Amino acid sequence: MAGYGVQDLLRAAAAGIRAPSLHNTQPWQFRLRDGAVEILADPARRLAVADHTGWAVRIAVGAATCNARLALAVLGKPATVTFRPDRTDPDLMARLTPAPPRPATYGESALFDAIPRRHSHRAPFWPDPVPAETRRRLIDAARAENAWLDLLVGMVPLAGFAEIARSADRVLHRDTRYQTELAGWAHADTAPDGVPVAAGAPAPEPQDLLPQRAFADRRRAPGRDYEPEPLVAVLGSAGDRPADQLLAGQALQRVLLTVTDAGLAASLISQPIEVPAAREQLRRSLRRSGFPQLALRIGYGHPGPSAPRRDVTDVIVG
Repeated sequence: MAGYGVQDLLRAAAAGIRAPSLHNTQPWQFRLRDGAVEILADPARRLAVADHTGWAVRIAVGAATCNARLALAVLGKPATVTFRPDRTDPDLMARLTPAPPRPATYGESALFDAIPRRHSHRAPFWPDPVPAETRRRLIDAARAENAWLDLLVGMVPLAGFAEIARSADRVLHRDTRYQTELAGWAHADTAPDGVPVAAGAPAPEPQDLLPQRAFADRRRAPGRDYEPEPLVAVLGSAGDRPADQLLAGQALQRVLLTVTDAGLAASLISQPIEVPAAREQLRRSLRRSGFPQLALRIGYGHPGPSAPRRDVTDVIVG
């Protein structure tokens, strides 16, 4: 079976760079080797303070892998993915090799079409509830990638999650090194990475239920409080090894693209995962044997500005 070519690499990378990453650091690289598309972690873009374990890089690379898979699938060239195929190359996260050719499914085409429309929506959502059928689709999307998604329904679990998230946020706010690193990724709109001021959340206010990262100090418009009962979902995996985190990244992106395809928006809540004690508290509160990897706030909202991306030629290596 013929391997992938340069044009396949370019298409996979162009889709891969649209994946989310913590503070929009874009910690990935792509290369073509022996007919396979390989996705690597870029250690120069790992957050030294917020991501000293490499968890966020692996989640991001897993999400980029999901996008690359979809880009190849819609060409009729589906991929078989092997995570961490060469332990002598620790930055090599995933290898995509050609599977038997076939037409793309309707679901693959719909998710691929959602890639350029997906971006984090950090502003308040409308009060309209997410329909039950859509909620089932999100749970199924995570399950399709060997992960789980718990939707927090009712004020008791939601209030419990909010307290864990706010507590973790307070811990991170007390860390001056963390805050300095965060500020370094809040950029003007002309930067090719980081979070533009226009795409950041408005400044937090005391009545907010969930924490928001302070990428900007702009105030929200009067009457634009955050929704009092947001739909919060926690994405998790059975294990917590590097390969499990890569799988969770794939599941995260599939969920986010399903959110977008359904006409919804989402923002990511990582503070409870970044603080180990909060993560363990969250795991116990869910009564799960697995490991939470990220939380999401999901709802309806006006499309906001998307975060920038580097040119695809900047992420391709030999």
